Amino acid sequence: MGVQIEIVKTDEAAAAIGPYSQAIVVGEFVFSSGQLPVNPKTGEVITGNITSQTEQVLKNIHAVLEAAGSNLESIVKTTCYLADMSDFAKFNEVYGKNITGKPARSCVAVRQLPKNALIEIDVIALTAD
Repeated sequence: MGVQIEIVKTDEAAAAIGPYSQAIVVGEFVFSSGQLPVNPKTGEVITGNITSQTEQVLKNIHAVLEAAGSNLESIVKTTCYLADMSDFAKFNEVYGKNITGKPARSCVAVRQLPKNALIEIDVIALTAD
């Protein structure tokens, strides 16, 4: 008896830009790929500062989790990548307003993100079932 892996795909979030899925569901867990501040309709990184880019990333995460049968309240772990750690306070403000369940979190500064984004976030969540 093998483990069933379900691939998650939604047009409400940014499409994968490589050979990976937006997320996968394995048992009770949803594992998202890193979500960038990409407008799903244009496929482009939104212009703006860390605040607007964080808001778009969280919209994309919300859409992916919804397509997987989960939600923001079911997140158990996040990993956040910032292109500039001086953006941490503004990022944290937007994050805290949207991710209210206080999941475990890692946050690191990286040299560069795909498409020159300011932020990327991936999550692990429980399915809502």
